[in-house]
Amino acid sequence: MIPLKDDIPSRTFPIVNYLLIAVNLLVFGFELSLGNHLDPFIYTHAVIPAQFVSVGLTADQIARLTATMFFHGGWLHVLGNMLYLWIFGDNVEDRMGHFKYLVFYLIVGYFASFAHIFSFPQSGVPLIGASGAIAGVLGAYLILYPRAKVLTLIFLFIFIQVVHIPAVVFLGFWFLLQLLSGTAGMADQGAQSVAFWAHVGGFVAGMLLVKLFATRKTNYRY
Repeated sequence: MIPLKDDIPSRTFPIVNYLLIAVNLLVFGFELSLGNHLDPFIYTHAVIPAQFVSVGLTADQIARLTATMFFHGGWLHVLGNMLYLWIFGDNVEDRMGHFKYLVFYLIVGYFASFAHIFSFPQSGVPLIGASGAIAGVLGAYLILYPRAKVLTLIFLFIFIQVVHIPAVVFLGFWFLLQLLSGTAGMADQGAQSVAFWAHVGGFVAGMLLVKLFATRKTNYRY
């Protein structure tokens, strides 16, 4: 399933959401420019679970936890993440306000990284991607707009269909898929090429923290 748009009108200009998208794309462009030097750069600046467990929450590790949210492993990785952020992030920012949305995004991103580190504490593989933070945005969206409709592109074998799906169904299915994939991957350290537990941790953190940040009222009932 690929989301195309939702039916929630945003009352404010989502400047922070657009800036987050822009920064992610600029960082990815910088990654492409590194060529053969990319791997050493990632290992130097991204969070690595085994290293984090070894040294603890130092200033360097906090910097790594932050930087790791803006690195991506390929075009599909970055474009898929930015699509979800584009569709769901503006409405969450609308309810939180610009500054609180930025703080929320970073906090749920940290929680997502901690969930992955807890799941694979001996891993020497760097954790990269905005997926965990964006999962937190999705969790917040689910709480704020469960009855919203998401225009979705569905591939069913050779058939392609565009349908409106309630947000609670779309996001609920997305979360269940991450949870099942993460559970299946626990037995195989090689399955951590996708950080499913970061997605799960970010999503749950978003659901739990959203009411602390989303203090703005809305005239819409969703």
